[in-house]
Amino acid sequence: MQTIHILKSWGKVLLGHTPMLSIEVTRECPLRCPGCYAFGSDHLGGEMTLRELADKRGDDLVNGVLDLVDRHKPLHVTLVGGEPMVRHRELGRILPELSRRGIFSMVVTSGILPIPYPWIELPRLTVAVSIDGLPEHHNVRRHPATYERILGNLAGRTVNIHLTITAQMFTRPGYFEEYARFWSARPEVRHIWVSLYSPQQGEQSAERLSPAQREMLAAELPRLHRLYPKLLTSAGYVRALLHPPASPADCTFSRLSKNYSADLRTHVEPCVFGGNPDCSQCGCSASAGAQWVSGMRLAGPLKVRHLMHGSMAVGSAVAHLQDAARPAWIERIEGSAKPDRALVQISMD
Repeated sequence: MQTIHILKSWGKVLLGHTPMLSIEVTRECPLRCPGCYAFGSDHLGGEMTLRELADKRGDDLVNGVLDLVDRHKPLHVTLVGGEPMVRHRELGRILPELSRRGIFSMVVTSGILPIPYPWIELPRLTVAVSIDGLPEHHNVRRHPATYERILGNLAGRTVNIHLTITAQMFTRPGYFEEYARFWSARPEVRHIWVSLYSPQQGEQSAERLSPAQREMLAAELPRLHRLYPKLLTSAGYVRALLHPPASPADCTFSRLSKNYSADLRTHVEPCVFGGNPDCSQCGCSASAGAQWVSGMRLAGPLKVRHLMHGSMAVGSAVAHLQDAARPAWIERIEGSAKPDRALVQISMD
């Protein structure tokens, strides 16, 4: 995060615009990964699931995504799924247009399909490939997106790698260092991001980390960052990762982002995970990153969060006067006051 990005986000908020937009561009995915939040029964509130949603393709998808961008005027757009590469033809039209408009974009993929070479040359585009553990775990969880297939699809490209840490990975000493060493050595890899598995309220699953496992990472991840600089797990980031915000209303990332599902109308609430997330166990890298940045000092006692919170108040008034799409931070506050968030929220905002 550079100072210029903070200032641009500040400007978006002052104008009443939501700086970050996340869009599930398709319900389709050839994988059946255990613990996948997108296909969970409560992801969209319990009334329907992602697989039941009518999604778009062709001109309808391209125009629909760009319409959302026009409406919300974000600084950054994340395109997820499902598996977004299923819609690679449409993305091949969307991504150059986002780049042309000066918008940062990210495609989050399993690496199941080759990344088109022309994408790599696009300014402000990041492709993030989810590699959940060493082959002994990843190849089982994410088959047929195995290591062998992914490495072939990444050849000659430049990507970031994303690891979601689950409890199964604490099987032996040195596991995370082996992962960091392998992917740091790959010439295709620019950075390695880390999240922790984020459960829903009341969930008891094999993926969920214990308190002891989370504490072990407090020392291990910063140590590995010093050995493998591509691994972005500095001490400040890890502290934010292990001490998440208490609720979506307290989460900087949630307050500054809007999330749409595959019909481009249904909101994913109260954050990208949907459903009823257990914020006390959140391990979202975006939330942790935003939390970490918001605590940075700008001048004297003034921190980024002070700037953002004051800007949200101004932006709320500006959005109302302009009859613009409602900012995400208003919805987070209103959502936190409602006892029942089980309904899918559908809006033309």
